[in-house]
Amino acid sequence: MIPDIYFDDISMLSCGWLRESVDFPAPQPQNDILTVPGRNSPIRYAEALGRISYQPREFTVVLSMLGTHARFIERSSDMVNRFNGRLVHVTKSEDPEVYAVGTLLIQPSYDALAGKGILTISCTDADAYLYHITETVQSVIGNASIVLDNDFMPVVPTVTTTAQTTLSWSVSGDSFTKTLSAGTWTILELELQAGSNTITVSGAGTTTFRYREGRL
Repeated sequence: MIPDIYFDDISMLSCGWLRESVDFPAPQPQNDILTVPGRNSPIRYAEALGRISYQPREFTVVLSMLGTHARFIERSSDMVNRFNGRLVHVTKSEDPEVYAVGTLLIQPSYDALAGKGILTISCTDADAYLYHITETVQSVIGNASIVLDNDFMPVVPTVTTTAQTTLSWSVSGDSFTKTLSAGTWTILELELQAGSNTITVSGAGTTTFRYREGRL
């Protein structure tokens, strides 16, 4: 299969571009430190909030085409007009279940001797996490315990209830209870960690949890 890449669900292969290379390195942690006189070790801020924070993801995509200079100008101008400087969802054909979000910078070049046009597409401000294309949605009716599985990225789900409902859960040994009336709610304390998260639901209606998972 010919490798492809999608910008906002638009196939570059279908637009006449061949994907020559993709450089999608992992995001780097924020390794800010403070050296304090008299101390033998610095103050490290990487996990200041109890977890590792990451710098923006950077990536580069190189696309090419064969043809006349006029044809290249037409196609590259279309790409620049569509995507240059815009915040775009980017998906690789070999990893179709996740997408990156970042601002694209496009630099065209043309080799007249080879009759080959190149688009170098870079991004320096992408979100650190890659997001799942499909949101995770789970529902429970009445009184029950529900297990919400989550990928690596911590996420707060949206909770929709059709009747008054009480939720109970634990995070790192701390127990929480929240009673909700019918409606849609976001509870900041209800942050799903990587793996399985168990929530006890007490109520007569339907309770729906909706969230988008992510990973590095």
